[in-house]
Amino acid sequence: MKILRDKKKLSLILPTYNEKDSICKVIQDFEQLQIFHEIIVINNNAAEGTSEEVAKTKAREVLESTQGYGAAILRGFIEAKGDIIIVCEPDDTFLAEDVFKLIAFGDTFDVVYGSRTMNDMIWEGANMGWFLRFGNWSVAKLAEVLFNTCSLTDVGCTYRLVHRHTMLKILEKAEVTANFFGPEMMLLSMLLDQRIVQIPVSYKERIGESSVTGSKVKAVFLGLQMIWLILTTRLLSINKKNYLKRKLGIFKDKIPY
Repeated sequence: MKILRDKKKLSLILPTYNEKDSICKVIQDFEQLQIFHEIIVINNNAAEGTSEEVAKTKAREVLESTQGYGAAILRGFIEAKGDIIIVCEPDDTFLAEDVFKLIAFGDTFDVVYGSRTMNDMIWEGANMGWFLRFGNWSVAKLAEVLFNTCSLTDVGCTYRLVHRHTMLKILEKAEVTANFFGPEMMLLSMLLDQRIVQIPVSYKERIGESSVTGSKVKAVFLGLQMIWLILTTRLLSINKKNYLKRKLGIFKDKIPY
């Protein structure tokens, strides 16, 4: 893997809200790989006791008070010092060693998105029944068709790799602070003409309950927000150059150039 052979610095971002019972294990799983220059936990008004769990590890904790998955990831982008940035959920649904799959494709692509919808890689007990699986697949296909991009099979997977140069471009334009930041990052990487690919990753049973996909009502509402974002972005970005010029990221003044 060229990224590792060239000794690129890898940063891992773990946004946390309701992962107190799993975050220590997840950090230790990634630490054991011995490939990360830094592991950054973005405490996004997390459950009481989360900081104490993080303190048991070598990870650096950063507090981000603006509530929302997008706000947490964008803060992580600001804090990250690495040449390559990995984003993952600390709920123990992903395998730490799957990061090597992302890195392998990262030798060629600017952004590597994970996908949780391959049936043979969904573990027993994982929260990826037909409802969530079809929902993520269908919304991903909508983006794929409308933006004429690579094969997409999951719009909600949070396991991903991004090169620093691309991360900075996304940070300049990103405006979504809520849970549907993931699709915005996808759309921006397409509109910014970055080389992207999506690959299957293993998906396990979660430790604890998700604050979003644990409820079908919340999951449907999130899906509708994603669809609206994709449709409106496609409409507004017909003139791509003017659209990107108008996009001013919410943390633009904090970009660490």
